[in-house]
Amino acid sequence: MKKSNRLKKEPISVFNVNTDDLKMSDHLAVDRTSLANERTFLAYVRSALAISAVGFGLIKVIETTPALVVFGWILFSIGIVVLVIGTIRFFQFRKSISSLICKYSINEDLENLEIKIEDEK
Repeated sequence: MKKSNRLKKEPISVFNVNTDDLKMSDHLAVDRTSLANERTFLAYVRSALAISAVGFGLIKVIETTPALVVFGWILFSIGIVVLVIGTIRFFQFRKSISSLICKYSINEDLENLEIKIEDEK
């Protein structure tokens, strides 16, 4: 019994997809995933900045109450942790996503598209 070539190839990413099998619509989905990853990173940055700003505000504006100053330092620290976690997640997903698009050639799909349009006329 002959095994197909698809079974012999090892997946090159955590998504278990070979780039040889991807179509143009699949690559557009990868692009959308990449953009979603960037939006998620920006949301992490926005959240970290807001949390840290509230903490900094409590530290500098309300200096008379020691409990609020401590709470401000805790919020400031949580903001930094959120930023670090968001940065780590961004680069992990970016590495996984970039492994999907390393062998893509758009020219081949455009040639196939032109042939299909001519056949329909």
